[in-house]
Amino acid sequence: MRWNELSDETCPVARALSVIGDRWTLLILRDCFRGTRRFERLQESLGVTRHVLADRLRKLEAAGVLERVPYQERPPRHEYRLTERGLDLQPVLLSLVGWADAHVPVEGGPPLVYEFRDDGARIEPVMVDARSGRRITPRNIRARLRSAEG
Repeated sequence: MRWNELSDETCPVARALSVIGDRWTLLILRDCFRGTRRFERLQESLGVTRHVLADRLRKLEAAGVLERVPYQERPPRHEYRLTERGLDLQPVLLSLVGWADAHVPVEGGPPLVYEFRDDGARIEPVMVDARSGRRITPRNIRARLRSAEG
């Protein structure tokens, strides 16, 4: 199977990877969540070539993850903002941060911590089932194929 055919898969992981699975894409999203919106600032932060960055931004825009918004008329300039679909990726990034901090730590502890805006309390993300409030772990869930009836 080709990488660009993943979006046609029934597997949700493969479909998600077709949008965010590129090596630069999650780093672009990380910077967008931190408030970086302009092309030049993204390029500075990431150290990526203009061509690669432009290509990834176009793909994220086409996927509805980012929107391109003008901020200057002459010369025309745009910035990239997370859409609702893009904002929905925050738990994915927070999960990656938690995994890296636990399993690929850096000396001196995590260089970045996430806090609530209102009181500065540090967050410790966990996955919780919205209906029952139960914590989701690899040991208490299973995946099964849905029957044809639903």
